[in-house]
Amino acid sequence: MRLYHHRYSASARRAVMTAIHLGLPVELATLDLTSLQQRRQLTELNANSKVPVLVDGDFVLWESCAIMQYLAELTPGQTVYPADARARVNVNRWLFWLSQHFGPALGIYVWENMMKSMYGVGTPDKRELERGKIQIEQFAQVLDDHLRGREWMCGSGLTLADFAVASPLMYIEQASLPLQQYEHIQAWFARVQQLDAWRKTELK
Repeated sequence: MRLYHHRYSASARRAVMTAIHLGLPVELATLDLTSLQQRRQLTELNANSKVPVLVDGDFVLWESCAIMQYLAELTPGQTVYPADARARVNVNRWLFWLSQHFGPALGIYVWENMMKSMYGVGTPDKRELERGKIQIEQFAQVLDDHLRGREWMCGSGLTLADFAVASPLMYIEQASLPLQQYEHIQAWFARVQQLDAWRKTELK
């Protein structure tokens, strides 16, 4: 299997973390997204032109959460994607929540405070940051309340939900994500940062 990724992509990071945690023989292929040739290669694999993309023989899979689920399904005895129906759908609930709510809200801050400068396309837009702050506060409170009294996101221990929701927090400092006041998020994220899969995917 080959997993195409980029080290600055939080979406790709959650898939890479899953592969590392599960100990799967996945070949990691870094794409230079500034290269037109490699961007064309990516678009041939994924018409959305986004990473990550997993290639397993003649099967090509995109969307990070789907890749995470697939990798777990290939791993006998794994515990990060429970077999029990209610435990599994609870993990799925948080994967969907991240994709639909928390991730896009954080993405506003990452784009305005970090990516704009990296790509040389302007300075942070105060109105966009205010819009992002409102959304982040709404959903961060949901997460903080949920994590009160919990070690991990779901009751079955460390799961794909932890990898998925933590991945965009890789830019908590660089993008000045307004999360400092959420003590339960901070404590949980500190635990995630101690995981081997997190440490092996840190930016150098």
